[in-house]
Amino acid sequence: MRIFLDTANIDEIREVARWGILSGVTTNPTLMSKNSGMTHEAVIRTIAEIVDGPISAETVSLDTAGMVDEGRRFAKWHPNVVVKVPSTPNGWGAVKALKAEGVRTNVTLCFSANQALFAALAGAYIISPFVGRLDDISEDGMQVVRDTVEIYRKHNLPTLVLAASIRHPVHIIEAAKAGADIATVPYDVLLKSTKHPLTDKGIENFLKDWQTFTTDQSEKPVKR
Repeated sequence: MRIFLDTANIDEIREVARWGILSGVTTNPTLMSKNSGMTHEAVIRTIAEIVDGPISAETVSLDTAGMVDEGRRFAKWHPNVVVKVPSTPNGWGAVKALKAEGVRTNVTLCFSANQALFAALAGAYIISPFVGRLDDISEDGMQVVRDTVEIYRKHNLPTLVLAASIRHPVHIIEAAKAGADIATVPYDVLLKSTKHPLTDKGIENFLKDWQTFTTDQSEKPVKR
């Protein structure tokens, strides 16, 4: 399973790219709105300089023609751009039209296996089931990921399953176990996932022991 970062914050992207685990980035209008001082195009182009992988740029039109027009424009920014459209009939129509032009799409705001199936049949490159938002209304968000993975594999559908709306570190493990191809993770959740108190304690003990060892060595007389 690959890890994407769900952010438009350039500093966060640079930091995670430095770790060597980052395969792509997803953005949305809400995340973009926090990135003041840069245009949508400038943000996407800057991300493309940092990450050599898919970069999702989301449309805001509600009709198919508008989504297609936006998608065409986004696709010119960089070859790694993947156009995000909503999981609606108009969105699936845009998926079909953009695929015919060689433009990859990420169908977002997916909340059911039916929506995931329809997106794949339309030709989506990525489907994004929203796990956390389903959990918020007392549904099992990860079950949609499991169902989607099972349907795609059973029917040889090539669409990649991206677990989105990841709220905590356990979601990442559950997505991997469910067979998701990708998990897109907010920076703060990813940061929490890197830490364990036993790792910190182990480093502290090793350094303390090393300091004791080097001190003892420096105090021993030199044999001549």
